[in-house]
Amino acid sequence: MNVFERHLSIWIALAILAGIALGNVAPGLVALIAGAEFASVNLVVAVLIWAMVYPMMIGVDPRSFRDIVAQPKGLGITLIVNWLIKPFTMAALAVLFFEVIFAPLIEPEDAQQYIAGLILPGAAPCTAMVFVWSQLTRGDESYTLLQVSVNDIVMIFAFAPLVAVLLGVTDIIVPWETLVLSVVLFVILPLAAGLITRSRLSDPARIAAFRDRIKPLSIIGLITTVVILFGLQGHVFLDNPLVILLIATPILVQSYAIFALAYGVAFAMRVPHRIAAPCALIGTSNFFELRWPWRSACSASTRAPHLPRSWVCWSRFP
Repeated sequence: MNVFERHLSIWIALAILAGIALGNVAPGLVALIAGAEFASVNLVVAVLIWAMVYPMMIGVDPRSFRDIVAQPKGLGITLIVNWLIKPFTMAALAVLFFEVIFAPLIEPEDAQQYIAGLILPGAAPCTAMVFVWSQLTRGDESYTLLQVSVNDIVMIFAFAPLVAVLLGVTDIIVPWETLVLSVVLFVILPLAAGLITRSRLSDPARIAAFRDRIKPLSIIGLITTVVILFGLQGHVFLDNPLVILLIATPILVQSYAIFALAYGVAFAMRVPHRIAAPCALIGTSNFFELRWPWRSACSASTRAPHLPRSWVCWSRFP
């Protein structure tokens, strides 16, 4: 890792501050960016995600797919953590923090909305950002692609009923157009572009040299995406700092715990780092690339004046 990548946490923190400042200093610009969306997918963020994902997709070697089936442990850990552990631990942490630990600080009615806002992302693993983390940790590109693809397939069938059980609602409407568009935009098309690039370059040395040249695009896309995402909610952070801190606490606990669990199990099972790293990182991530217009949760959020709709309707761009 180069110096910039090694200190990525610092740049992310600065990007967060820059985004909050942007949202308050230039609300017109933020509103313009927020309005550039189709099927609830923000097109500006989509371009930046392409910049993040494309360099890694070039490293996906189709010839390595035949070897993936010989290493099922990483995929098994990913599926178990993402769908049998993570959603329920997130729900449990949400209840623990907002009905017990933080109970003296918030109204009971608001607490229920915050719990709903935590459950939604807790049941949706990330798609695009995992490719960036995998690249930074020297993960296996082809295996990461398999893990993300399988998670997307499972999410299509499992997300809605899982959230319905955890939220106790039955009238969830799945935004199929948004989900399909996101998978196509952030997985299928970048993969196709990467494979075409590999085919055109043909020589492994040329492929490696080209990847090295465009690798900074991933970091630029990541930093800019963070700035925009926090810019879209800049006023919320300044208006409700205590609420943001309360919501962030169980998310941080969940992220570190899930990573430790997944990587610890992978280590115990002697899964190679190149597979174990993205395997653990998928479990710590959330599907921020799209918004989920769940009718029940979104309408319920209007009863909590402190909570913007974007916290409950996960990743909604205002």
